[in-house]
Amino acid sequence: MVANLWEAEKASNVSKGVEELVYRSNLLGTDRAVANWGGGNTSYKTIEKDFRGRDVEVMWVKGSGSDLATMKAKNFTGLRMEDIRPLYERDEMSDEEMVAYLVNCMIDSKHPRASIETLLHAFLPFKHVDHTHPDAIISLCCAHNGRELAKEIYGDRFVWVPYVRPGFTLSKMIAEGVRNNPKAELVLMEKHGLVTWGETSEESYLKTLAIINEAESFIEARVNEGNLYGGSKYESLSDSERNDILAQVLPIVRGAVSQEKKMILTVDSADDVLKFVNSKDAAVLSQVGAACPDHLVHTKMKPLYIDWNPNTRDAVSLTEALQAGIAAYKEEYKAYFERNKNEGDVIFETAPRVILIPGIGMINTGKSWAMAQVSGALYHRAISVMRGATALGTFVSLSENESYNVEYWPLELYKLTLAPAEAEFSRKIAFITGGAGGIGSVTARQFLKDGAHVVLADLNLEGAQKLAAELNEQYGENRAIAVKMDVTKEEEVEAAYRDSILSYGGIDIIVNNAGLATSSPFDETSLKEWNLNMNVLSTGYFLVAREAFKIMKKQNVGGSMVFVGSKNSVFAGKNASAYSTAKAAEIHLARCIAAEGGEYGIRVNSVLPDAILQGSAIWNSNWRNERAAAYGIEPDQLEEHYRKRTTLLVNIFPKDVAEAIVYFASSKAEKTTGCMLTVDGGVPAAFTR
Repeated sequence: MVANLWEAEKASNVSKGVEELVYRSNLLGTDRAVANWGGGNTSYKTIEKDFRGRDVEVMWVKGSGSDLATMKAKNFTGLRMEDIRPLYERDEMSDEEMVAYLVNCMIDSKHPRASIETLLHAFLPFKHVDHTHPDAIISLCCAHNGRELAKEIYGDRFVWVPYVRPGFTLSKMIAEGVRNNPKAELVLMEKHGLVTWGETSEESYLKTLAIINEAESFIEARVNEGNLYGGSKYESLSDSERNDILAQVLPIVRGAVSQEKKMILTVDSADDVLKFVNSKDAAVLSQVGAACPDHLVHTKMKPLYIDWNPNTRDAVSLTEALQAGIAAYKEEYKAYFERNKNEGDVIFETAPRVILIPGIGMINTGKSWAMAQVSGALYHRAISVMRGATALGTFVSLSENESYNVEYWPLELYKLTLAPAEAEFSRKIAFITGGAGGIGSVTARQFLKDGAHVVLADLNLEGAQKLAAELNEQYGENRAIAVKMDVTKEEEVEAAYRDSILSYGGIDIIVNNAGLATSSPFDETSLKEWNLNMNVLSTGYFLVAREAFKIMKKQNVGGSMVFVGSKNSVFAGKNASAYSTAKAAEIHLARCIAAEGGEYGIRVNSVLPDAILQGSAIWNSNWRNERAAAYGIEPDQLEEHYRKRTTLLVNIFPKDVAEAIVYFASSKAEKTTGCMLTVDGGVPAAFTR
């Protein structure tokens, strides 16, 4: 049952008017079983003073592209009712006319464009109106016998409106239906949703909940859990079995869905998803169509269902089924577009947004982690609707052409234009070793600023987690994750990439940056010191790059590796034979990988910095004292010493190195590989030659 979240004390402290509408809207949006992400709309009619000081009736309605759960006062649009009411006398009005007309009704041109369903609210003679997409109501409205069952639930208190795409015609049909039924308390929109109203904000909210709960009680009395979706066909895999298989197949899936535009992947193995994908009827039910028009832009008309028996635990056969299924889905989507396209339509990415796999759950795709989550959240709603609709009768959906005309509807696509523009590294995943350190953390910030998702791999897990939390607070939920990794331990490197794959689906960029440094005269260099440098700076970089190379080959969409070397990679530093040799090997390894990676679109380049004292764990260790001793100066004189030895007379900071790393990973360097870029202020002895 939908819970009543209205708090009288809190509501009384909210200023009347738009702020009260915000409060009600946020409550409705909090429960996704009531209002889809980005779906539904609310309104409030009141008297306002216009710019001349006259009293005018104004309707505040949700602006296009906002979400009920999070919207604020700035997301609502105010329109003059005296300008809108005459439209009711018209017989028809195109979408283009309606949008242009409503712009002229706005009391402030700075307000967002009004909701697609503005006239639905305006034509109803009630002070407060709510339009939502509750699971229980859509279950009823998507059942083949829904109208007859509605009579059992609501008697003569409802108006049933056949499916019509939102706009002038639907708004007028709803208004006429309500006018013709004095007992009406609600409108049921076939295959779409619910409209309710009230004289106060609280009354409208409580009415919405009461209507939903009546339907939910009716449905739950008829649900047979043991026979849902035709009953169970498969058993779910254990968490460890599922993750083992996903770690193998997700990079291949990501590559297959990223041929047109790269996608971030998420995985959902919630109980309701598993119950559905494991059922006998899932293969057929999932292909009926969308459960609500609002889903279409984010889920497409149908998901991809993979016919695979999880009892086999066979990742190879699943991989083959996924590759074949995605290829077939893309071809069918192209055919769907061709069958239904209107003049001027431009086809979207053809890959599926939702992939259903028995025993495993659901894979979702999107331009970001957040948008992949939206696709998944909406399919949860679809599963809930199918649960209810099949308990009542047969699940029905929009026809193919109806679905297409919503998916490619200019008024729906307008919402997508309100999203921030994509940046250089949007849709890409960057894996940074030493991610919690000076260079690593600054590099992570730059990648995130430019749209990437970032994996912070570090021995210091606590530091990486703290940084990830800070970055997510600034750039958005789950844009960064932290993983513990010792680059010298093969199993930890493999585990870190596995976590990255399970979080985002793959890897596009690695920054081989983890480091240390030691200093001692050659004849005093111990085998332990030699091996330490070799293990971290050569073997560690090898392990990190090798595992990334495997993933990038699986994805088959290219990739970029950036090695953070040193001036000592090309300069024989005094009292640093172990460090310098390891750094030289590291850079030659990068060139070797570049030679092999070209045919797979994998670029490998190196950045050679020098003497970055700021924010460096290395330079805050004994290395500072050792290098000072090598030059015969005090440790606090090092920074000035390094500045003076550069031809440009400058110090080098982490930001300088981060900019070079980001350049190599960017499209600006897409035709560059096997290259070294010095960021040292100009040290003549280290000039490459």
